Amino acid sequence: MNLLPALRAVMALHVAAALFQSVTAGMLLSSADGRTLHVASGLVLAGIGAAHVLLSILVWRPGRGSAAFIPGAVLLLAITAITAILGETGMKVLHLPLGVAIFGGTVAQLIRAMPSRGPAVA
Repeated sequence: MNLLPALRAVMALHVAAALFQSVTAGMLLSSADGRTLHVASGLVLAGIGAAHVLLSILVWRPGRGSAAFIPGAVLLLAITAITAILGETGMKVLHLPLGVAIFGGTVAQLIRAMPSRGPAVA
């Protein structure tokens, strides 16, 4: 069973969840409910990150596929946890750049997982 398409789908959700986090971060500035939504969407981001790790492992299972996605998935989940802790302690100077790094990392993982295309033929 090839789980790579499922991994790609979870990676796309991971990108969308990370992008939504930036939207809810902006809502913190303009809405009384912004913090609640940002925390809730952060929990969803962490859950999708855990699914990303799990599917990366299942794609790799010995003899089935590449283990190349596992380190990035684990790193993203770890950074998500660290970012949440920093956010809860009010360390915005570190929380914000790590949030940007999460978004960039999810995009990079998704790009790496997409099928490669050969050179364009004129």
